[in-house]
Amino acid sequence: MELNCVQFLENKTILVTGATGFLAKVFVEKILRVQPNVKKLYLLVRASDDEAATKRLRTEVFEKDLFKVLRENLGDEKLNRLLYDKVVSVPGDIATDEQLGMNDSNFIERMQKEIDIVVNVAATTNFSKRYDVGLGINTFGALNVLHFAKKCIRAQLLLHVSTAYVCGEKQGVLPENLFFLEDIRNNDGLRLDINLERELIKQRLKELNEQDCSEEDITLAMKELGMERAKLHGWPNTYVFTKSMGEMLLGNHKENLPLVIIRPTMITSTFSEPFPGWIEGLRTLDSVVVAFGKGRLKCFLADPNSVLDLIPVDMVANAMVTAATIHAGNLGSQTVYHVGSSFKNPITFEQVHDLAARYFTINPLVGRDGSPIIVSKGTIFSTMAQFSFYVTLRYKLPLQMLRVMDIIYPWWTGNKYRDIDRKIKLAMRLVELYRPYVLFQGIFDDSNTEVMRLKIKEANEEMNGLFQFDPKTIDWEDYITTIHIPGLITYVLKK
Repeated sequence: MELNCVQFLENKTILVTGATGFLAKVFVEKILRVQPNVKKLYLLVRASDDEAATKRLRTEVFEKDLFKVLRENLGDEKLNRLLYDKVVSVPGDIATDEQLGMNDSNFIERMQKEIDIVVNVAATTNFSKRYDVGLGINTFGALNVLHFAKKCIRAQLLLHVSTAYVCGEKQGVLPENLFFLEDIRNNDGLRLDINLERELIKQRLKELNEQDCSEEDITLAMKELGMERAKLHGWPNTYVFTKSMGEMLLGNHKENLPLVIIRPTMITSTFSEPFPGWIEGLRTLDSVVVAFGKGRLKCFLADPNSVLDLIPVDMVANAMVTAATIHAGNLGSQTVYHVGSSFKNPITFEQVHDLAARYFTINPLVGRDGSPIIVSKGTIFSTMAQFSFYVTLRYKLPLQMLRVMDIIYPWWTGNKYRDIDRKIKLAMRLVELYRPYVLFQGIFDDSNTEVMRLKIKEANEEMNGLFQFDPKTIDWEDYITTIHIPGLITYVLKK
């Protein structure tokens, strides 16, 4: 069977949730650029009504630099016509119910008669999000999307975007395996019960409201509960815990609807399409790179030899289209794809660190006073004990003092320790945030993804590599120093 992604997209009606997200808008742009004869794109965004949804899509998606190639190719008038003809803004919220927060029954019926493919990209990616919010969107929100898809009479596929780090903190080569809820037990033999997790949240919220707690206190309590439950069951944070539970529910309830789970690793700026280097916001380890470039990060906790699994966002979008092409209509199928680089083309934390140091030495950022920011290579510590010893030795400050500083900080204005305090606390925040990833000892096997690449290879060559997602094509030194970091500066720092 000859596979052609461009032909597959022709005359398809596709629902995309979370349409204002980074990956989703790259996915949408790709479809409109390579196949303007797509029948319809229903783009679901969180909004109060049609007007608000349309405005969000315009300002947060179509007016972005990402669409400049399409705009240059078509011109403003033709692009606006294309968007008017092909794009339908849908106000909704996957966390609400099986109708995805939509109220117009006629509109819902129309969608369910027309939709061929459902693509669920909606998620909250905050590592320490409120547990009730994370469970609502990442876990039960995914289930709501599945139930909606099953009511679409023409539906050929549900493509769900997860994350490779649903594996938790496992080590070694990690296969593209499905999760089965009944197999999940922690070290004490405690079995995971997703409905119990939801009941625990309800009970805790009831207690907090009865205690007349402030919204700030409730938010803090929900964040703490999420991290506590995640670690109890073997996951490092609320984000990957709730995403893994979402996968489990999809697997248990999908019935005959074909299901593809895309598990990207750490998503970075575009590699080549629609142009190199486009990125939105500080993603994955970009906070560390930028803090280093601004001279605010002199040390960091990481295993220098740990593999950072990075993958450009356009490669993930290409893999999504390819997977949909292959699996649409394959009743009962359920397939997982790791989309990353650690197995085929690994790069270590130390290599990224060295490349960033070299870049900012040659191309320093400019400080507020107009002078270039001088960076030093800094120090990488592979254990928390080493990091603590460094802080104590260099600044003659026990690490426990940071807790005290948090309390008395408002009265420290002008104190000689203030700058030290700020830099140490920045390092501590970044260390706490990224510790599961910079000390990660896993490699993501991508055997399924390699089979998919081979299936599409011949057709892809005929299409001039329009759907390239082979990490072996990435020259990391060139990508990081001439594409990714310049993209960060252009599309994030300067805006």
